[in-house]
Amino acid sequence: MAGSSLLLLIDDITTVLDDVAAMSKVAAKKTTGVLGDDLALNAQQVSGVRAQRELPVVWAVAKGSFRNKLILVPSALALSALAPWSITPILMAGGAYLCYEGFEKIAHPFLASYEEVKTHEEEIFEALLIPDIDFVALESEKIKGAIRTDFVLSAEIIVIALGTVASQPLVSQATVVSAIAVAMTVGVYGFVALIVKLDDMGLYLVENASEGKRGSLNRLIGNGLLAFAPRLMKLLTIVGTIAMFLVGGSILVHGIPDMHHWVENIIKSVETVPMAGKKLGWLTPMVMDGVVGVVAGGIVMGVVNSILKIAKAVKGNS
Repeated sequence: MAGSSLLLLIDDITTVLDDVAAMSKVAAKKTTGVLGDDLALNAQQVSGVRAQRELPVVWAVAKGSFRNKLILVPSALALSALAPWSITPILMAGGAYLCYEGFEKIAHPFLASYEEVKTHEEEIFEALLIPDIDFVALESEKIKGAIRTDFVLSAEIIVIALGTVASQPLVSQATVVSAIAVAMTVGVYGFVALIVKLDDMGLYLVENASEGKRGSLNRLIGNGLLAFAPRLMKLLTIVGTIAMFLVGGSILVHGIPDMHHWVENIIKSVETVPMAGKKLGWLTPMVMDGVVGVVAGGIVMGVVNSILKIAKAVKGNS
């Protein structure tokens, strides 16, 4: 969905570090919407992490993002040339995955067993008590999850960029898509790094403030950053989860022609409403994408949990 994807990579990085905190997206213009999800999905995860681990985690996911694009760019060019019909199904699978991730994030606190909650609390307690604990090892699995989400969003960015130059020679396609992939990665993760260091900037201003009006201004700005940073992270957590449903739902809606036409008809109908027609016409696709995303996420999660239960039962009987 055009206004969401920067907020998606940010939510995933900030989710990486949210748990570790206690334990320790013409071409560029069209892809800007995906950057919205990227940004939100990747900054919320660095909330509350030890300062020395914030940038290493962002850098680890950024490197994973570059590796994703090294795979996705040539793969997208090859698919566009040899099997263009396959791009939509692949995107649909990615959209379903995002919906599942969002739904699982919301449902997990309600579905987790007492033993799982207790184990998680013990891990947090242990991480807080052991200063020399290997935080890199503890972060690795969550970083992998952030990179998987980045893979889906990066695929969307690359496919959109490729669509804008589909009529051009292969060399031109490769050049444009590669340039956009690099620019988007540097832009997103550079901005994520800036966001996660806001509190450190604020602390620096407060601790190094001089006397006089300039020092007072520095302390005022520093205290403002210290108060704003955690609130921003909490907001990004919420926005990033919403973005998962919006982006995933949008991919699914656009990939199913009948559903896409149905949504378009609804938009045309609400646009005829006096006074508020234009605003409703702008808001309706987002609402529809979100509803589809939530429903799809619930369905996928139900299927996944059923398969896991069956597999566990089979394993237990073997």
